[in-house]
Amino acid sequence: MDSVYVTTRGRIVIPVRLRRKLCIKPGTKVCFVERGSDILFQPVTKEYVRSMCGMLKDTTSATAELLIERNKDREREQAKRKMLSTPFSW
Repeated sequence: MDSVYVTTRGRIVIPVRLRRKLCIKPGTKVCFVERGSDILFQPVTKEYVRSMCGMLKDTTSATAELLIERNKDREREQAKRKMLSTPFSW
């Protein structure tokens, strides 16, 4: 386990062993995730982004869902027009 000190300006130095292992280079974006009293340090690298692809994948495509909703809206509009065009009989 590596440990580092936080400077007075709130900075930390990532040990070279971890930088090499995680491919952290100057300019690499890093996210800090708070989980309870823990802080997770996650470099946002191409590999990390690729690993997240498909994580939220759904069985239905967004296009299919939009088409279904559009058809429902069309049916409601047609029913509304039909009701308004029917003469009232008293």
